[in-house]
Amino acid sequence: MADIGIGIVGGGYMGKAHAVAMAAVASVFDTPLRPRLEMIATASEASAERYRQAYGFRRATADWRSLVADPRVDAIVIATPQKLHREIAEAAFVRGLPVLCEKPMGASIEDAEAMVAASEGHVNMVGYNYVRTPATQFARALLARGEIGDVTWFRAEHTEDFYADPEAPASWRTDGMANGCIGDLAPHIVNAALALVGPIERVMAEVETVHDTRPGGRVTNDDHCQMMCRFASGAMGHIYASRVATGRKMGYAYEISGTKGAIRFDQEDQNALWLYRMAGPAATRGFTKILTGPDHPDYRQFCQGPGHGTGYQDQIIIEAKDFLKAIHSGEPVWPTFRDGLEVLRVTEAALRSADSGHWQSISSDQKVGSP
Repeated sequence: MADIGIGIVGGGYMGKAHAVAMAAVASVFDTPLRPRLEMIATASEASAERYRQAYGFRRATADWRSLVADPRVDAIVIATPQKLHREIAEAAFVRGLPVLCEKPMGASIEDAEAMVAASEGHVNMVGYNYVRTPATQFARALLARGEIGDVTWFRAEHTEDFYADPEAPASWRTDGMANGCIGDLAPHIVNAALALVGPIERVMAEVETVHDTRPGGRVTNDDHCQMMCRFASGAMGHIYASRVATGRKMGYAYEISGTKGAIRFDQEDQNALWLYRMAGPAATRGFTKILTGPDHPDYRQFCQGPGHGTGYQDQIIIEAKDFLKAIHSGEPVWPTFRDGLEVLRVTEAALRSADSGHWQSISSDQKVGSP
């Protein structure tokens, strides 16, 4: 087994999640590559040293360029605000380093397109962790096998309430569309739509700011958004994202109807999947609650007992395993930067639709890749 030096840029919420994942992944999955927490970079020397000690890195720096250039760093995880994603990724690819970049890719679609161009020939992945729950991986397998027939309808939401209180103060999250709901939350559930049902051809959207002002300043981005969509398969769909959905904490949920059955899932109960099969006597038909267990994807490595469940951090560990797999095999692992770009093409079309009041086609040279 070979060790691999990991450099993480960003030390906050996601920086910690990735550091914990890289420290644990080799033990959980017995990966051929064994991560070594080599260096962390944050905005100041003091915070970098604090995170180094807390997370177990060997070294720390306040200059991400020093991290990228360091010969003992073999792979990069970008966990910064999206305005820095492009510059860091491009520098890492110049060195030939594999890059795992948190979503969304860049602060604009132009950033994402440039990152895709720079990534050609290099290992790259985007951090969409929620599709990696054992339940959603199982849902994808059911759909691929045609267990519910042809998909006719898809409804999904990513709903939280961290800004439901109008007295919650203004922050970086309330400034600029890249940090608004359609820039921050919507990409997760759009990614789910692409993963579960396939490419989206066109959208009709509305984007709205519910609270125009907050203590400390004006709000310059959206609080919630909705879009009707038509998939390339012909299926209809509706996607909603909100940061003001009172009572919702992690409402990453979807309902999929097919010609032979249906699937339901809610991230707030992430270890259960509801499956309906249109078979047998009508009197005994109904949704079956399936508790995830060792027979579902990536569950057994965490726990031998069905129904015991996995959590948020486990999704990031699964993500780390897939990133290491891509590095070790040299083969792309979904979602790549190209797949991340497809998500932003959908949200960009949604913004155009909201401005125009009309349906907008998704402009794409290449549709989302295979998992």
